[in-house]
Amino acid sequence: MKINANTVLVGARVVLVPYREEHVERYHAWMQDADLRAQTASEPLSLEEEYAMQRSWAEDDDKLTFIVLARTPGTPDVLAPDAPRALPMVGDVNLFLKGALGDDDFEAEAEVMIAEKEYRRKGLAREALALLFRYATATPTPEPTAHAASSPLGLPPSALVARIGAENDASRALFASLGFRVRRAVPVFDELELAYGGGAEWESEGGAGLVVCAYDA
Repeated sequence: MKINANTVLVGARVVLVPYREEHVERYHAWMQDADLRAQTASEPLSLEEEYAMQRSWAEDDDKLTFIVLARTPGTPDVLAPDAPRALPMVGDVNLFLKGALGDDDFEAEAEVMIAEKEYRRKGLAREALALLFRYATATPTPEPTAHAASSPLGLPPSALVARIGAENDASRALFASLGFRVRRAVPVFDELELAYGGGAEWESEGGAGLVVCAYDA
């Protein structure tokens, strides 16, 4: 999605940057893992196909994608435009927009993956989702500042959904901690459909921190 092409979101544990060509080789290496492909319902792609996919996602208006970087000690809240390149790349987080904003059936489906095993179970996935949700649902403002998040999307939180494997207890607990509740079971896909029900801390100032910075071209 073009709207986040130069946007960096900085939290307490993670930094989110747009998915760019420089990330493709590492992402492609992750996707050689059959378990990761199964968890993300991904098909194996060649490196050339992965580059083509990245270009497509950068242009598509229905995909909001960020790469998850792990924030290291000493990382400032407001980053210089080239600073994110020094941080370890550990996963990705996405919103897939389905339908037309304002329609009753519009939804924004969330996905998150922490691919690097040493960074799992440390709260990174939860914070990555919280940052993404706060950014995507922020009320657009004419002059956003580094500490006042604004997104051209302005999505209603009620449109947020997630679909996870029926036996994926860890993902279910993760989304439950962010205010999602099971809306229905989908036996044909062996998955659960969850919808945001409100009341999660990420909607308030007490939630995960959010600083918006620029990323160099």
